[in-house]
Amino acid sequence: MAGMTVDRRRASAALAGLLLGLLAVLLGPAGPADAHAALVASDPGSNTIVPDAPNKITLTFSESVQLISGKIQVLAPDGSRADQGDPQANGSTVTIPLRSGGGRGTYLVSYRVVSADSHPVAGTLTYSVGAASAPPTETQLDQSVDPVVRALIPVGKYLGYAGLVLLVGPVLVLALLWPHRLSRVGPARLVWTGIGLVLGSTALAVWLQAPYTTGTGLFDVSADDLQDVLGSTFGAVMLVRLGVIVAAAFLLRPLLTGAGGESRADLALLGVLGVAALATWPLTGHPTASPVAGVSVVVDAIHLAAMAVWLGGLVMLTGFLLRRADERELGAILPIWSRWAATAVTALVLAGVVQALIEIASFKGLFQSTYGRLILVKVALVAVVLGLAAYARTLVRNRTAETGPRTLRRMVLAELAVTAVVLGVTAALVQIPPPRTAEASETAATSTTITQTVSDDSVSLQVDVFPATVGNNSLHLYAYTPDNKPLPVVEWTATAALPAKGIEPIEVPLLRLTDFHAVGDIALPMAGDWTFKFTVRTSDIDQSTLTMTAKIS
Repeated sequence: MAGMTVDRRRASAALAGLLLGLLAVLLGPAGPADAHAALVASDPGSNTIVPDAPNKITLTFSESVQLISGKIQVLAPDGSRADQGDPQANGSTVTIPLRSGGGRGTYLVSYRVVSADSHPVAGTLTYSVGAASAPPTETQLDQSVDPVVRALIPVGKYLGYAGLVLLVGPVLVLALLWPHRLSRVGPARLVWTGIGLVLGSTALAVWLQAPYTTGTGLFDVSADDLQDVLGSTFGAVMLVRLGVIVAAAFLLRPLLTGAGGESRADLALLGVLGVAALATWPLTGHPTASPVAGVSVVVDAIHLAAMAVWLGGLVMLTGFLLRRADERELGAILPIWSRWAATAVTALVLAGVVQALIEIASFKGLFQSTYGRLILVKVALVAVVLGLAAYARTLVRNRTAETGPRTLRRMVLAELAVTAVVLGVTAALVQIPPPRTAEASETAATSTTITQTVSDDSVSLQVDVFPATVGNNSLHLYAYTPDNKPLPVVEWTATAALPAKGIEPIEVPLLRLTDFHAVGDIALPMAGDWTFKFTVRTSDIDQSTLTMTAKIS
């Protein structure tokens, strides 16, 4: 009865840790999981007015992207499709060809692509040809992510991490530390459970990626959608993971049965397959989109390997060895395991620190972003686990009758319960944009062009000032009639002044590009509300003088 009570307590503690980890995933912050890349530039620029209809639109993102079939469109002012042919993606740049002869007015660009870290990026922007008008209404594309799909993705990732723990650590212990006299039935069940969790979570990830990228519901997945996923980088990596795990399952059979059929070559091949499997996680996440992708992928793989070895070893220790091994066997096993654990924890912490430095990028991001705050929560939880691990290691070094296997089991169970929550936080982090992405978005948002239209009874003058900051600036002037037709200009003049700072009017040299378009450059030495004055002569006797104020930062 006492043994059954201990087993129930152990099972209850493990289940409680698992549930806490799942709760950490489900109740974690629902950040914008569809914003892991940022649109940093476009040509034509967002909310700008161009004199002539372009023949293409160029979108530039903060990281490389892949296209989703049928998820990019351009609507003309009358609501008809202005795009023609298939858009093209080249790294971080997407080019959308347009049909010729586009009319005047405001156009709407709607896009949905997949970023390098496998998350969808969706949005809209407008530009105008000749003059602004009421933008067309976008009714065909849904830019959102189904809430059920959004919630299931981190759950699937959590189950995959749990599968890694139950696969890597137990296999390592069985291969190098397991006493020959002990049965391998229990550990084998753990390993097969781990394999099942990894395979199941991978299949779930492939299924969820279809509605996640297309914006449809959980069961609104077609064969074409799945084919598109499998044909993407994400799908290729998932197929590699499935193949590697299935191959490893065949090689593991002799080790799990204890038949003694495994050879050193088999164990070496298992090690290679393990490295290949671990690499598939960072290849579909944030590391692939980091500024130093090669370093991030390697560091993330080390982080996962250390986690799987440490936690998987703890599961074997508390579930089997501390309960079944005798004193002589534990005396040989525990010191070796203690060194393994110390090495794994050191690698885990160092790799985690490097990851955080790459993804957060600034001290400000650590406290002012959801991603950074979750990192702090993870650090606090890991500190608790390290304290428990240090105490357990002390017990191993100074074992007495009072600090036997039962005391060690309690300590290890406590470690496992806390680390289950750490895994949950990790799964949630995968779905939250890192601060470097937010900083890219902010940088793009601050790189703006001031566009204003000033007019009188005979002239409507559109003025673009770029980048509207202290230093060199470009001015583009477009002249139209009051009914928005191009107006030929004989002579252009312009000046810029900052009366509040005592800066008298500075002449802006202008170059006539077309009959109704001129361009000029000027160095603005100070920030403030600059006054621009333009004189537009349209004939020998007709001219207009127009004034505008632009805030230069």
